[in-house]
Amino acid sequence: MTAIGPEDIVENMLQAGAMKACLTVKDMLVRGFLSGVFLGYATTLAILAITQTGLGIVGALVFPVGFVMIILLGLELATGNFALIPIAVRDKRASFGQLVLNWIWVLTANMIGGVTYAYLYFIVVTKMGHVDPASIASAQKIMVIAESKTLDYMRIGFNGTIAAFTSALLCNWMVTLGAVMAFTSMSVSGKIAAMWLPIMTFFALGYEHAIVNMFLIPAGIMLGANITIAEWWLWNGLPVIAGNIVGGMIFTGFALYLTFKKTTV
Repeated sequence: MTAIGPEDIVENMLQAGAMKACLTVKDMLVRGFLSGVFLGYATTLAILAITQTGLGIVGALVFPVGFVMIILLGLELATGNFALIPIAVRDKRASFGQLVLNWIWVLTANMIGGVTYAYLYFIVVTKMGHVDPASIASAQKIMVIAESKTLDYMRIGFNGTIAAFTSALLCNWMVTLGAVMAFTSMSVSGKIAAMWLPIMTFFALGYEHAIVNMFLIPAGIMLGANITIAEWWLWNGLPVIAGNIVGGMIFTGFALYLTFKKTTV
């Protein structure tokens, strides 16, 4: 039997959170950078699938490839750490200072990776600026998505901020569940199948993921979307990071910890 029970899953979550809290800055930067790049790869693959088929669900079916690579390689994704490290702090296996440093360094590295891949993608898709992005279906789709993820929220003001926050909360509830589902099996195939389900779900529903957006929105700006960096952070970046934290920490991390944490007599 390769299935792992929920109490052992939570113990593995605690061990993973404690390990991540102790990483060096070098490891957080390298692993976080790679995670940002791999999510950029997965996003462009999903958008290509959507433009080729006209079906959003096809994009959702292929998007989890990036998340699977991140988890199987033991890389650092801030949105996953939003669930794992807080419970390690609660269980006195890590300190609050370690949590803060991990979140800052990993988020920074994820963003550097996402923006780097966005620039490399821009070079390829526009042939170093010699091809109009508007003539390329996938590039045009990225611009439309980037504008919808910022300007649509901006148009309705504070209600837009609440909508972005809530979408991010729902997103990271699923994304962190994907990270946790990797602990449900001892086999690679079992881990992949388990992770695929919640990641496909969040992408198909179009919820807001901070790290995916760290590729999508900069790529949209580079390709010509009518967005400023300030608009990105005010109407998407900050509320989405906040929502991702709440969704992952409360609804996955602490929810599972409170009900399945092993108790000693």
